[in-house]
Amino acid sequence: MKSTLRISLKSGERIFVNGAVLRVDRKVAVEFLNDVTFLLENHVLQPEDATTPLKQLYFIAQMILINPEGAEQSTNMFRKSVVMLLTCFKNDEIVSELKKIDGMVTQGRAFDALKAIRGLYALEDRILNNQEITPATIEQIRKEIAPWR
Repeated sequence: MKSTLRISLKSGERIFVNGAVLRVDRKVAVEFLNDVTFLLENHVLQPEDATTPLKQLYFIAQMILINPEGAEQSTNMFRKSVVMLLTCFKNDEIVSELKKIDGMVTQGRAFDALKAIRGLYALEDRILNNQEITPATIEQIRKEIAPWR
């Protein structure tokens, strides 16, 4: 058993735990005493917000966590999507990270994959807006997203 994990939730906030959706009616702290798969409400991407290739990949990965009964189907869809993205993206940074993300999902680390995908959003945004990407740009984006990881 790993060390305990304590999460504070605000009144009305939801958390997705092992496929169940919980909503708290008051400010509360929850302590997980064993390994658990969870997503906080502010990390859940709604279908209508999956508007870019990486956000669509994120949505698929989150379904692995939110819907354990359909995890195998979501994992298969995730793998197909990663293969398509690897052929579409030409940026070495994104291609390298996508390969790592695929490995995370393969190892059952979908939560880590979600964090890594979120970390690529800024770079994807620059690509989709035809902005120049330099090594300095990549380093700046890494600094900006460091607190998220």
